[in-house]
This record gives sequence, structure tokens and C-alpha cells, in this order.
Amino acid sequence: MKISFISPDGTETAVEVTEGESVMRAAVLHDVDGIIGECGGSMMCATCHCYVDDEWAGRTGERKEGEMDLLDCAASEVRPTSRLSCQIKMRPELDGVVIHLPEAQL
Repeated sequence: MKISFISPDGTETAVEVTEGESVMRAAVLHDVDGIIGECGGSMMCATCHCYVDDEWAGRTGERKEGEMDLLDCAASEVRPTSRLSCQIKMRPELDGVVIHLPEAQL
């Protein structure tokens, strides 16, 4: 499965991932600039904040309980498509998902 990360300057980084992997873990494993994942995916920080591309937003599922509370602490603007990437698990219907990275995480 593939995830395309789009940096604020428009640079695309495509990575291959396995089913069940979180978008955050995939970014960290592939050294994608823009996702820190300071808490390791335990939903304790907002350093994996991302914007799901509009075309994909309906397929990633609803925000998890408490996710919006953490997004309120995000360093960059929170938008309707904002998610914590640690809470998006890859599954076949997300193959090819496009994730936009915020300007800052800290």
C-alpha cells in the first residue's frame, strides 16, 4: 500500500506501507519531514498532526474520542480535514491516500 505525503512547499514523498500500519508510523519509519510522532502513537501529543486530502477525508473514518482535544494543541492551523496521523490505520481502501503536512509540529 502507498501513502503520498505532500510537504507545505508541494514536494511529494511516497512510501510503501503494510496493512494495519499507522500513517504516523509510516512517516517516522521513512524519515518523512513534517511528522514527529513524539509520543510514539499513543495519542498523547499533537506532533503527528496532518491534513487528509479532501478526496480521501471521508475514507479515513471519524476522529477518535479525544483527538480533537489534542488537535486544539497543534502548532499549525486546525482544519476540517485535520487528523492525528497516529490514529489513521492503513487498510486496503486507503491505498494511495494523500496526506498534507502542516507548516510546523512544535
